[in-house]
Amino acid sequence: MSGELLVEARGQVEIATLNRPGRLNALSEGLVGELNDYFGGLAERKEVRVVILRAAGRGFCAGLDIQEDRLGNGVSDETPVLRTLRTQTRIGTIYRKMRACPQPIIALGHGAAAGGGLSLLLASDVRYAAPSFRCNAAYIRIGLGGCDMASSYFLPRLVGASLASEMILTGRFIDAERALRAGLVSEIVEEEALLDRGLALADEMLATSPWGLRLSKQALNLNIDAQSLDAAMAIEDRQQVILSATEDHKEALAAFLGKRPPNYRER
Repeated sequence: MSGELLVEARGQVEIATLNRPGRLNALSEGLVGELNDYFGGLAERKEVRVVILRAAGRGFCAGLDIQEDRLGNGVSDETPVLRTLRTQTRIGTIYRKMRACPQPIIALGHGAAAGGGLSLLLASDVRYAAPSFRCNAAYIRIGLGGCDMASSYFLPRLVGASLASEMILTGRFIDAERALRAGLVSEIVEEEALLDRGLALADEMLATSPWGLRLSKQALNLNIDAQSLDAAMAIEDRQQVILSATEDHKEALAAFLGKRPPNYRER
């Protein structure tokens, strides 16, 4: 581990911090590897129930570190095309793992989030932003297609087709206020209060049953692409039948009626 991703445990919450402030937390080979390892390992770590994703320094993430020399990091006879494909795939896999992990991810954005850095926010479940926050889909500005790192999937679903097209076809930045109006972020919070706000939301999530929280994220993931109302409701019905048979459901009902906090045991 290169130490480019710092992870701090706060009980059942982990705070994952992008830690390349001198490079605006740009995605290096090391950071990409650590992000893949971290989010890929969460499925087996039930003791972690919520993740907070944030960044050190004056910005969230500047996207791919285009100044890093990647020539020596692949197979010796690797062609430029295959090297680029490897880089694309390794970075893109981060966002797949973020959506696949059962823990909700609360992202705290400040300063600039560009390109692949924006996608780290888009792949999270809840986003809060500091007043300094601004973001763009930067790819088209360097002669590439504007659709990259799942931006053409996430953005239309979060902000609608018009703003998504505006961002993707121009690479222009939007600020925190516009991100809030568009529904890209839930709230604008002063930078020094961002972590506390994220931890407060995490505490509310921790008050739910562990399996209820995991299956709710799963249903949201599936139903955003549901083929029909009936398909979406079938997934909801499935999870409710499963959860209604758990001991934690009975405990939640007893705690509610007894006006006390529940004691969940993941049964």
